[in-house]
Amino acid sequence: MTPFPLIGIVGSAGTYGRWLRGFFERRMGLRVIGHDPGDAGSDARDVLLERADVLLFATPIRSTAALVDEYVRLSGGREAGRLWLDITSIKQGPVEAMLRSRAEVVGLHPMTAPPKAPTMKGRVVVVCEARLDRWRPWLQALLDALEGECVHAGAERHDRMMALVQAMVHASHLAQAGVLGEYAGRVGDMSAIMPFRSASFELDAAIAARILSLNPEIYEEIQFGNRHSAEVLDSLLAQLSELRDLVRQGDDAARARFRERFLESREAFGEQALAEGNHAYERVGYLLADLVARQFTSVHLPEDRPGSLRALLHVFESHGVSLESIHSSRTPAGEVHFRIGFVRGTDPAALAAAVAQIDETGIGRVLESG
Repeated sequence: MTPFPLIGIVGSAGTYGRWLRGFFERRMGLRVIGHDPGDAGSDARDVLLERADVLLFATPIRSTAALVDEYVRLSGGREAGRLWLDITSIKQGPVEAMLRSRAEVVGLHPMTAPPKAPTMKGRVVVVCEARLDRWRPWLQALLDALEGECVHAGAERHDRMMALVQAMVHASHLAQAGVLGEYAGRVGDMSAIMPFRSASFELDAAIAARILSLNPEIYEEIQFGNRHSAEVLDSLLAQLSELRDLVRQGDDAARARFRERFLESREAFGEQALAEGNHAYERVGYLLADLVARQFTSVHLPEDRPGSLRALLHVFESHGVSLESIHSSRTPAGEVHFRIGFVRGTDPAALAAAVAQIDETGIGRVLESG
């Protein structure tokens, strides 16, 4: 095993390929080469096969297994003693293909789109170890650097779980989006519906918008590329059909059956999962309420050092401005910014003076203020 391996990324021009390249170079201090059919300036495939100690496939789900087979053929045994990885959302096909090589093999699945943050902190990374020996210490160093919550599973178990965690969830929200589209002519588009929102509707609408905003090929393959998806969708459809039939029946017997059939499924969750899930929902509800506060300021702190936030908050204190909430997030460029909400009745003049001082002194850069 090479102490400081050369990383080769197949699909280096893709969104995840670019994120991974930056991660390996900046976070781990490694050299990276990459091949991508859409980038004429990328390294040739044979360069990766000849030089890369670790080969990572960051390629479309539908083509990954066939692409891996092509690399196995072209490598001709040169991959022995090296490590091959993939990061697709479906694991059985790619892992089985990589196992036809002589390399050590691990499938990875970051359960998130490429983050704006420099690591996977706060995100789940599924790890499918298929053939791992000499590269185990280096893989652990990689996982430590990613800072994600690692879950280990075999490729088949991963795909069965993804049929529930991804395929079923995406299908539910796509169906909801379809219904909203059908009703748009009667009640109006989302701008007309959102004023009537509940927290549940707002969350579901946000998930649907997220799915519809990203790469459609990924969501297509999560449905069509997972051999377990159809079975799960059959179960989902059966549940919805039974619920619809009970609502149409509408009598007391139907209501009793509804309570027995659907609401008592809480037993399948378990008391701990129910308590944790309900608490998580309430926390998200508070966050959504905070984010619509009319008096707020969003600030980026240019100096990433201990005490920066304290200095920012001291400005508000010195002007007699009381905070109601504070949340951090990242801009599309990856900068951390703080959205600060203020108690109702805050003096607009005092708030404006505090905001002006923050900008003038360079303590922070005000992004938005309301």
